Amino acid sequence: MQAANALTGRIRREIEERGALSFARFMELALYCPDCGYYETKKDNPGRRGDFYTSVSTGELFGQLLAFQFAEWLEAEVGSRKSEVRIVEAGAHDGRLAADILKWLQVHRPNLFSEIEYVILEPSPRRQEWQQETLKQFSNVRWAANFENLSPVTCHPSLTGIIFSNELLDAFPVHRHGWDAKNRKWFEWGVVVEGKKFVWARLDNSTFRIPHSALESVLPDNYTVETSPAAEKWWREAAGILLHGKLLAIDYGFTAGEMFSPARTRGTLRAYSRHHVTTDILADPGEQDLTAHVNFSAIQKAGEEAGLKTENFCTQPQFLTHILEKAVKDESFGEWNASRARQFQTLTHPEHLGRAFRVLIQSRCNS
Repeated sequence: MQAANALTGRIRREIEERGALSFARFMELALYCPDCGYYETKKDNPGRRGDFYTSVSTGELFGQLLAFQFAEWLEAEVGSRKSEVRIVEAGAHDGRLAADILKWLQVHRPNLFSEIEYVILEPSPRRQEWQQETLKQFSNVRWAANFENLSPVTCHPSLTGIIFSNELLDAFPVHRHGWDAKNRKWFEWGVVVEGKKFVWARLDNSTFRIPHSALESVLPDNYTVETSPAAEKWWREAAGILLHGKLLAIDYGFTAGEMFSPARTRGTLRAYSRHHVTTDILADPGEQDLTAHVNFSAIQKAGEEAGLKTENFCTQPQFLTHILEKAVKDESFGEWNASRARQFQTLTHPEHLGRAFRVLIQSRCNS
């Protein structure tokens, strides 16, 4: 609670000094403020005792399936020995997914395990400490604060291997754009202080436009949609360092066309606390998770503009089912038992984690 009070005070002071904040700035402070942001102070927010479930929370199967697929992709790279091969995970939180992947590779693909380096991209020293504790048994794990620090020997990093994230892009700060039906223009939702509360305020500096302006004629007043330039920028940077291999994201999201729905007049932004959607997005900054669905069309375009080829865009159930069909034919994957079956159902069933997760895979294949 002390951290939350400190964060509230910091946001209030910034509003007093600068005026209304964009929601993107409010979300950045609420989640990532170094001393008191949600992701800096809530180590145990995923899982039964936390605020939300993730695919990692279901058990080891998710990581094992990813490891099986990664091994298939990487064995050819290791065999060619053109350059050092790496797996780069961004948004690793406490390191549990990395541990599940590495354990499976160590046992079932020992030759590959001995040849690869696992790099966790993590700007937060505190989260690095959590991850180092989880992964202390593995000697081939290294940390980098950003893409520039990815290679310890060159200031122009390039990578052969896999860059991936699981539920990272949906946590990048978003701008919220609202439609003024009377004046037929977009505005941006900002945040101001009213008494002791943070409240929404219209900012008239929005440059947001939608590709099909004819749609605007049927949008209701205050119709809201989010954009995340920060997520697109991150994906573009990741694509830029990928010399050869795969860039993969697993996340909540829609295509650009799906973002506009009569059922979502207030966008996709949500706040989560103790596994419930909370009604006040601006309440208790630092004490609840904030997330918005990824615009995968924008992410896909960013990668393709950086020279990547889109290999697949599908649902999580489709992606995991395809891996499982190969894995069960491989004796090294292990016995298919009741525990694994329950985990797979949770990962793929539309009433559980299979409902809204999408998977985007892009690649670069240089000779």
